[in-house]
Amino acid sequence: MARLSNQEGPANQEGPANQEGPANHESRGSKEGLAHQEGLADWLPGRLAEARPVVTVIGDSILDGWWDGTIDRFCREAPAPVVQVRRRDFAPGGAANTAMNLAAMGADVRFVSLVGEDQGGQTLLEQLGTAGVDVSHVVSHAGMTTTTKFRVSSGGQVMLRLDDAAEEAPADGLRQVADAIPEALRGSSAVVLCDYGAGALEGAVRDVIFEHLGPDTEAGFPRARQDTLVVVDAHYPGRWSSLQPDLATPNAQEAATLLGTEFPGGAARCPFVEAHADQLLRTSGAAAVVVTLDREGTLTIRPNGDSPKPATHRTWARPQAEKQASGAGDTFVAALTIARAAGLPLTTSVDLAQAAADVVVHRPGTSVCTTDELAKHLRGFADTALTDSELARHVEEHRREGKRIVLTNGCFDVLHRGHTRYLNQAKQLGDVLVVALNSDSSVRKLKGPDRPVNHEADRAAVIAALSCVDHVTVFDTPTPIPLIDLLRPDVYAKGGDYTPEMLQETEAVERYGGTVTILDYVPEHSTTAVLERIRSTGETPQT
Repeated sequence: MARLSNQEGPANQEGPANQEGPANHESRGSKEGLAHQEGLADWLPGRLAEARPVVTVIGDSILDGWWDGTIDRFCREAPAPVVQVRRRDFAPGGAANTAMNLAAMGADVRFVSLVGEDQGGQTLLEQLGTAGVDVSHVVSHAGMTTTTKFRVSSGGQVMLRLDDAAEEAPADGLRQVADAIPEALRGSSAVVLCDYGAGALEGAVRDVIFEHLGPDTEAGFPRARQDTLVVVDAHYPGRWSSLQPDLATPNAQEAATLLGTEFPGGAARCPFVEAHADQLLRTSGAAAVVVTLDREGTLTIRPNGDSPKPATHRTWARPQAEKQASGAGDTFVAALTIARAAGLPLTTSVDLAQAAADVVVHRPGTSVCTTDELAKHLRGFADTALTDSELARHVEEHRREGKRIVLTNGCFDVLHRGHTRYLNQAKQLGDVLVVALNSDSSVRKLKGPDRPVNHEADRAAVIAALSCVDHVTVFDTPTPIPLIDLLRPDVYAKGGDYTPEMLQETEAVERYGGTVTILDYVPEHSTTAVLERIRSTGETPQT
């Protein structure tokens, strides 16, 4: 996500981004109305809540305990600190946290799980019910122990974690859960399977899931699966490959398990995932795989039509100093699910999910992202623009940190897949991406009196909300050469059917040793082509 400074991958259903706000509710009140939404905007979380899709979450429940206190001495029995507990907090975790996040974002959530007839199970059900989650399909069983994870901390540092869990889920309890699933699935827009290896998805439960959601070699998918999004969030996603889910969301460790190999560390993980995209799709059985990579963001992969190379889409996280945060992955899966269930394109849904995860990762403990919090987060990208000199100070700070600066520029008037794909490519040329937007007056000079469609403040806000963009600025000069001279980016990126020799900016960049890179040109998705299609047919183009 970018800070405003005066501030693709899988094919989406194409069309201009709706940047003007929450007007035109009638067209946006359906999946078709959201199917063409390319950019993020602050009205979008509210629209998802209005859609209120029915989502069934089936999986392993966890109760997260956060005990915080002070340390003044060590115990006599061993060299261990004595924590005087001052505060005890509990929050639903695991599949229950996914359900909590879905409810907080406006989904109509049905939760299916197995808990014990113990204090942990009672606390879990009370908190879920208070949040508006339907827990009528949760089975409480005397032979089950509710998985509880107690974290003991002091001074912001977790000292110890105590786990209390059943060694095995009782077969009778699993049969009761299995009996509850058909009713819970009825009328669902989406189903999320949260399999963390605690046993709630074993035995009879797994059999019923495959019976109602798995493919039939002769008749295709059963009725319950038709028009239902199936998302698998599992420690061992390969166990669900024959279900052929629509989405699988492994983290780096889980993706490594799918590949049967170890992942490299740090920034090398994303290229590694992309290099093994075919294998990840094959071993997961999913139509699309979204690999979450913590501080490196995410990489989405899916088949790319007739091309042998899968299509990809990257997001970048907003790095945060280590905190006692837990469950950001659950928030990500929840936001991705409600967005897809409401009809948003996959890449826009992933961008929104990244934004939601960015909200909770800045808070200690296990927390959820609400509709209002996500909207407020997205509104933050419409801040007052920085001056050139202020932007230059930001860039100089990045440079002192050893980061590679990439600059690109353009009108970016009506956002479409050509733009998002191009900006994703530009980001991968370095560490920090600065986007310079043509001012309204310069767009009119370049494109004509009826342009821009969206004013520069709106264009800046939409571009800044893309996770690949770090800073946005607006320039009013005939070329960005004065900005190039000021910032001296390591790479100047340009999209189109140019060569470096054709650009006025090349001499300015090469004068201080910078590099000019020409990126892919997507003529069929140009803004002009989009607008001409709308004017001639009244419809947004489809891919």
